[in-house]
Amino acid sequence: MTKSLKRMATMQRMQITGLDLFYKNGYFNTSVDDILKELSLSKGAFYYHFESKEDFFIQIIENLLVRKMYSQLIEPIEGHDNTLDLITQCFEEALETAVHNEFDFGFVLSNFINEFNGKNETIMKHLNDILRIWEVNLVSAVQRGKFNGHIDRHVDSEGVAVYLMSSYIGVRTLMVETAPSARKYRFMSQLRQYFKSLEPRRATV
Repeated sequence: MTKSLKRMATMQRMQITGLDLFYKNGYFNTSVDDILKELSLSKGAFYYHFESKEDFFIQIIENLLVRKMYSQLIEPIEGHDNTLDLITQCFEEALETAVHNEFDFGFVLSNFINEFNGKNETIMKHLNDILRIWEVNLVSAVQRGKFNGHIDRHVDSEGVAVYLMSSYIGVRTLMVETAPSARKYRFMSQLRQYFKSLEPRRATV
């Protein structure tokens, strides 16, 4: 393995471990020493790859968190099939993954936004950028559904996107400790009812 490939592999291993610890314990409750202990690496190795703990976290956002959000909540709704079906399946699969995760501590993006809000503007900008990308993609999906005739043309695309984001973040929070499977089932049942209200209105004779 060349030096550059080995360096990239080490950085990725450090970032994956860092994200796991930050997600479980919080950024401010996790020290560089905690991460190094988990990896059996020296402090010199950490600062060889990263300028600071903040730089390390920003690279985690850019390399891991963005990819995780895209693969889980954005890519699945980009198709040209019925938008409402795509979003339903996307949420269903994302929530089912959380149900079976015994180390579930909530929706990772909202956890970090809550932790950094008012404490670090630089990191908040990176986190809010992901939130905006998610919102823009939901708005585009709803508009595509309207164009394709799956959603009523009078529906407020931006309003639907905000509602979906808020409800998803909310149920992920509620699923952390109490009956995640039951909460997921009730949420998805109500989501399907809500989506029925967005379908094109049938003309009355």
